[in-house]
Amino acid sequence: MKLRRKALTNAVSLALLSSLYVSPQLLAQEEEQEDETRDFERIVVTSQKRVENVNEVPVAVSVLREDQINAAFAPNIEGLQALVPSVSFRKGNTTRNSALTVRGIGTVSFSIAAEPSVSTVVDNVVLGRSGQAFVDLYDLERIEVLRGPQGTLFGKNASAGVVNITTKRPTDEFEGSFEATLFQDNEYRLKGKVSGGLNDNVAGSLTVVKSEFDGYIFNVFNNETVNGYDKEGIRGMLDIDAGNETDILVIFENVDSNDDCCADLELLPSGRNPASEAAPDSDGVVNGVADIDLSNRRIDHDFETRTIDEQTAFSIQVDRPIGDHSFTSITAFRTWENTEFREGDFTSIGGTFREPVFGVPFQLHDIGPQEWDQVSQEFRIASPVGQTIEYQFGFFYWNQQSERSFTREASCQNNNGQFNAAISDFLENDLGIADPTDQQVADFIADEGLTCLSNDIVSATAFMETEFENYAVFGDGRYNVSDDFRILFGARLTRDEVSFQHNRRNNDEFRRTGVGVRSFGTNFDGETDETDFSIKLGAQWDVTDNSNLYASFSQGYKGPAFNVFFNMSENDTLPIGPETSDAFEIGYKYARSDLLFNAAIFRTEIDGFQANNPELLDGVFITRLTNAGSVITEGFEFDFLWRATDNWTLSGGLASVDAEVDEFRCPVGLTTCDGRSGADLPFSPDLKYSLASEYVWYLNGLDIIWNASYVYTDEIFSGGPGQEAADNPPALLPDYGIVTTSLAFSFNDDAYRISLIAKNLFDEEFVTTFSGDGFRYQVPRDAERVLGVQFRTNF
Repeated sequence: MKLRRKALTNAVSLALLSSLYVSPQLLAQEEEQEDETRDFERIVVTSQKRVENVNEVPVAVSVLREDQINAAFAPNIEGLQALVPSVSFRKGNTTRNSALTVRGIGTVSFSIAAEPSVSTVVDNVVLGRSGQAFVDLYDLERIEVLRGPQGTLFGKNASAGVVNITTKRPTDEFEGSFEATLFQDNEYRLKGKVSGGLNDNVAGSLTVVKSEFDGYIFNVFNNETVNGYDKEGIRGMLDIDAGNETDILVIFENVDSNDDCCADLELLPSGRNPASEAAPDSDGVVNGVADIDLSNRRIDHDFETRTIDEQTAFSIQVDRPIGDHSFTSITAFRTWENTEFREGDFTSIGGTFREPVFGVPFQLHDIGPQEWDQVSQEFRIASPVGQTIEYQFGFFYWNQQSERSFTREASCQNNNGQFNAAISDFLENDLGIADPTDQQVADFIADEGLTCLSNDIVSATAFMETEFENYAVFGDGRYNVSDDFRILFGARLTRDEVSFQHNRRNNDEFRRTGVGVRSFGTNFDGETDETDFSIKLGAQWDVTDNSNLYASFSQGYKGPAFNVFFNMSENDTLPIGPETSDAFEIGYKYARSDLLFNAAIFRTEIDGFQANNPELLDGVFITRLTNAGSVITEGFEFDFLWRATDNWTLSGGLASVDAEVDEFRCPVGLTTCDGRSGADLPFSPDLKYSLASEYVWYLNGLDIIWNASYVYTDEIFSGGPGQEAADNPPALLPDYGIVTTSLAFSFNDDAYRISLIAKNLFDEEFVTTFSGDGFRYQVPRDAERVLGVQFRTNF
């Protein structure tokens, strides 16, 4: 079977490469085709909350157009972020624990009272957690990545940057499409859409998606394949011409997913079950270098890591003129229900021994449902363009409430006298025996036949609630000193209020302590608030009709937080201060009909950087959210889009980023910790670049489209902030470069299209995240060659 699969893989790969050759006779039939969509000067963005040409926007912004997104055959941000060199992705066990970083800055947090540093916006609606956008994306018009602080216009959680996602609006003329994509290992994705006018004043669209995947990780415990998914979604839009030049856009979306993902793999020896078939082929850490088994695709888990996710979104956008100004109102409501099931001992034999931990493997299983409810309202008024002073100002309100329960079932722990201490507490508080003696404790244990061994499973449950409330007024504008020179300005006044409640109870009758299970309960609550005033100043000069230079100073702001998590303690009730950033940027933009080129140099100084500090708590590796100090990220980046000939288009980009801790601060309550000043920030490769090519042969009734891309990512340190690779060798992830290519055959003006797909063509093995404990890693689906085919029809 393996030989047949390898033969099929090699055959399809050879077909993709060999089919790039087209005979001179066919080349002679090529037809020159030009239309407005190929004019690069017409590429628009809404990164300044106005529709503008990308080459005129005085901010570093990368744009992924519809054709680039489709050519990547990536259903979500995890796959698409590879095309933007300044962006990195930290993959967690669930969508809620994954995160984006921009220019090395991002927040990875398990706390439900903390927010991301990179703001994610979908159809002008700010998402409370980036994980809401990590489910499949579909029917996209474009993705804009704004790099650096965007505090004045986007405000909330934009201290590092913004990912601005725009979906397609309904069309006036009736049209539809159907798309089926098939990959190896029983992976398929289906998408159907209809769009068109319902009457003279209303246009609508309806998109339905369905996808399934068995997975790519083999569990030797039950001989099942995991790390797959089962997703379905629907999005409906109405674009209403309400008269008096008033346009109303109504969007409803619901997405469900049930994913047996994403299990941590043991790629360095853990010592927990070395006889397992899933044990890595690794010598461990040798001379300070981790021998990571990049080819291992096996686990040995008796509890399935799974994420059940449902999102519902509803928004109404109203646009209308008020005199010669334009008015916009965006009202949105979103709910997100996310339940994680997590294998936390990473072995099938944990909790099976009648011996005390940690001499034998322990059990640790987690279940954590959570629900977010989010309401937002934005009003904006924008002046006409082309006058001496162009401006816009607005008001923003945002409220998010969340409820989470989290239950941990784990082996009883008695490596430091915890068992006797728990029984003593039980005798005193439950049975009323004042100051019980050691003999009374021993007698009670003997009389009840109690033990505290690996196979004695105890549990605790935490109930958590949080509320975020945000108010802001903002303004942004430009003063046109002349036709070629303008002054840029902006400001935002923000008010944040955060509150939480945390109650944990030990579910064991005798309140025994377990691995990661505390014997005592909690009854914590707290609240904090902050007010911030952020500004933007800059200038832009049109060097020629095709090029401009800009320089800017901008400030970013991320609100206060609390470290609210399962094993929260008294120290965690103290508020975590806001994260603020000052950014300096100089950029150059050049545009003509066949070429776009953007470059920027930058330096961002962040104070109060909110980050996770790793530590060992009750025998379990955790990360504690703290104000880790001040950090600096600086570097340069560029991207380009060039139509070299009528048939051949090249695009690419490069980011060279030096992100490091300027001054490290230990978490509250710790006098010493592993962090230090001068260390690189995690999930920030020093170098990342991409190059993509598209070549089209125009034939009679047939277009042949070849796409290929290469993405290189430098080695990444994925440990804690302030740590270095010498302190934590397993956290240094090797560099990698992957090639993705496709060959499409388009018939009758793209009425039908068939694409042959090869992702990671040369089977490059890599990992994207070190999860901790000295051996756990996340391996993405694309860390091996994946072949597929796509059929699409438009009508």
